[in-house]
Formats: sequence, structure tokens, C-alpha cells
Amino acid sequence: MKYRHDQGVGTADSRLIVIRGNSGSGKSELARSIREARPRGVAILGHDQLRREILHLRDRPGNLTVEFYDLTARFILERGLHLVIEGILHEEIYGDVLRRLIADHRGITRCYRYDLSFEETAQRHRGKPLAAVVNEDTLRSWYREHDPLHGVDEHVIDAGSDLASTTARVLADCGWGSHQSR
Repeated sequence: MKYRHDQGVGTADSRLIVIRGNSGSGKSELARSIREARPRGVAILGHDQLRREILHLRDRPGNLTVEFYDLTARFILERGLHLVIEGILHEEIYGDVLRRLIADHRGITRCYRYDLSFEETAQRHRGKPLAAVVNEDTLRSWYREHDPLHGVDEHVIDAGSDLASTTARVLADCGWGSHQSR
């Protein structure tokens, strides 16, 4: 099924949450925390799962992951689910597809970007299972000091924001409040 970009996607009640940042910064944890705070109906579209596990591709401009992200996101939103997109999602690779999706979404859209120093990123990475596979030299080679999504209002998450307060902020920004029944 090919989606037409001029028709919009989702509903006036759907939520699209985009969480970007360096590897190890806390994106996946935040996505899971958002979903745990809500009753059913929140899908997570993870960059690592789509690119590394399903397609097994390198992250380069023009790779199949970009189109797959777009199709999958639209599929999820068109079926009545809320969507959290999380991943490194570098601007030069995913910027155009994310801007189109954000522009096309009929409901509430909120975008966040972790902006952490390499030292903070490395510290967070050390406590994750991926640290056994990805060393700090590799992590440093992936690190981007600043990678804003141009033309999009991204709220910055800094090192001072813990998971609970960041989750509460996202929920409030989406009109969900911080205390939802599970």
C-alpha cells in the first residue's frame, strides 16, 4: 500500500512522539516509560529494531530504512494507535521523512532530542547491555554533538532531566497528564 502524503495521517486524537539522540542517551527507556504510563494503544517504532534487527542495514542516506520507517509509521497511525518513534535518526538521513510525517500528522505531534555531552552519553551507555558489544571508541565515532531536526520544534532533554520528570513532561505536552491508569 502506498500512502499519499497530501491526505494526512492519523486522526485528530492521535499522538506522534519523536525522540531523537545519540546512542545510549536514554531514548528507548523514555519510549518504554511513556507506553507504561498509558493504557493500551501506544506503539513504539525503534530505530535499532527496524534498521539493525529487521533490515540489517548500515545507516546511510538513501537506505531502505528511511522508506520503511515512513511506511511503518503511517501504517501504525492509520490503524488508530498512538506512535512513539525513537532512534538516533540523523538529520541528513531521516530529516526529510520525519518532516513529512510530522507535517502530515493530523493529531498532536511532539518532538524531543537528547542533548548530552559525550561523557554523559558514555556514562549512560556503560550501564546498558549494548556496552558489551559496542565499545566507547565506536560510541565516540557515532556521537554527534549537535544534530537538530531543521524546521521542527524539538524540545531538548539535557543531562539534568531524569526519566520520571521527562516522562511526565512528555505526557503533559501530549495532553495525557502524568497520572493515567494502566
